[in-house]
Amino acid sequence: MKKTAIQLSDHFTYNKLLRFTFPSIVMMVFTSIYGVVDGFFVSNFAGKTAFAAVNLIFPFIMILGGMGFMIGTGGTALVSLVLGTGDKEKANRYFSMMVYLTVFLGIILSVVGILFTRPMASFLGATPEMMEDCVVYGRLVFLFIATFMLQNVFQSFLIAAERPKLGLAATIGAGVTNMILDALFVGAFGWGVAGAALATGISQCVGGLLPLIYFIRPNTSLLRLTRAKPELQPIVQACANGSSELMSNISTSLVSMIYNFQLLRYVGENGVSAYGVLMYVQFIFIAIYIGYSIGAAPIVSYHYGAGNDTELKNMLKKSVLLMTGASLVLTAAAILLAAPLSRIFVGYDAELFALTRHALRLFSFSFLLSGFNIFASSFFTALNNGAVSAAISFMRTLIFQTAAVLILPLIFDVDGIWLAVTVAEVFAFLLSAGFLFAKRGKYHYM
Repeated sequence: MKKTAIQLSDHFTYNKLLRFTFPSIVMMVFTSIYGVVDGFFVSNFAGKTAFAAVNLIFPFIMILGGMGFMIGTGGTALVSLVLGTGDKEKANRYFSMMVYLTVFLGIILSVVGILFTRPMASFLGATPEMMEDCVVYGRLVFLFIATFMLQNVFQSFLIAAERPKLGLAATIGAGVTNMILDALFVGAFGWGVAGAALATGISQCVGGLLPLIYFIRPNTSLLRLTRAKPELQPIVQACANGSSELMSNISTSLVSMIYNFQLLRYVGENGVSAYGVLMYVQFIFIAIYIGYSIGAAPIVSYHYGAGNDTELKNMLKKSVLLMTGASLVLTAAAILLAAPLSRIFVGYDAELFALTRHALRLFSFSFLLSGFNIFASSFFTALNNGAVSAAISFMRTLIFQTAAVLILPLIFDVDGIWLAVTVAEVFAFLLSAGFLFAKRGKYHYM
């Protein structure tokens, strides 16, 4: 018997919720693989200096590319809310505006990124040996920044359109493309960081342009691209609501820069390389949390727009329990896999391997609370409360982490740097729980 398609208006059991969010989880995992695969091939075929260069410039790329996350999450929350009210024509108009805005901003940010790659690499402390690799990798990736942003936008909108499997197919296609081209360009042809950047950019074209073609053509989903004149109010509303995701992206990137500053000071180039491995592991692990949150958000927005308090309570309860279970599993996995994961990236250097393995074991405890904090921020974005969502993201990823990475090394030396994220997540957990409790009367989710 054929299973009926899951709709946003449904009541969600655990089984149905996991089935609906699974494609977005896999999408985020494959998206995170871009940087991870680049790092693996660059580290093993181009060496640790090139690897450190990619890690040094990557936060700058993510700051500009994060505009796609802002438009995608904020726009999807708004469009899903409008769908919940039953106005499909307005939902399509708003959706189309967000896509056109993404393309426009992508072109501008591509130019900005290319122009400022070298000054930013210098500002971030690139050594003379690292500088050219930073510039080559950064400028080539920025050529494709518009398609990267489109991919991030469509990851959210395909869920709102009730086509998460299509988003999954596009992302898997992009991920497989990235892996094959990395093996070819970096491994076989020996193009180094240039090959890694081209592999990433071409794969993002797959992930960004295939969904665009789908929505341009007539389709049976809830959304399709139409003619739409710019309207300031919904654009501002969507961007303000999605600002938490942009803030999280910018904050994470800024904090990565601070980490690199501290590690260059305390450890040197090996510290930056070790931190790069930690970030790759974190990309994949928290991609599970982010993917679930992205998948669940349109459901929350829809039922909030429909005034269905019972389903809001259902979603919050089930999501918190699922995040708790996932956190325990991922923390244990990170601790147990610290050695093999470190060996994959830096096994060719005994000193760097030992440093990375030790760092990852300490860093692993951050996964205990990060899932809850990521979901809490996304939950408020879905409720169209961008202010609370941004506050959680801003405090979690910038204020708490910055304070921790600056203060803890004074007490625990280098170990303080590896423990900083865990300490920050503890404070973010208290803040997130406080907001959920404080806003329960307004949104009736408890």
